[in-house]
Amino acid sequence: MTVDTQTYRDGRKAATDAAEAIRAALAALGLPEHVWGSVRPMVTHSGKPYVHLGMVRADVAERMAEAMRAAAEAAPRQV
Repeated sequence: MTVDTQTYRDGRKAATDAAEAIRAALAALGLPEHVWGSVRPMVTHSGKPYVHLGMVRADVAERMAEAMRAAAEAAPRQV
């Protein structure tokens, strides 16, 4: 099954935007480029956007998890 060009482009844009957001967040945590430089946008054959994070050291994963927890705790609860 091939995906139409617009669906692929839309998926690629969504994946690229998300990958850029992850890179920026990791850089904001003070992590060096060699940690976040391998984050890549990916698009499946059906046009679904994904972000490939690659392998992350355990200490980096802990820092990422701490930042996500802190953001979740600071966000207003939705009922």
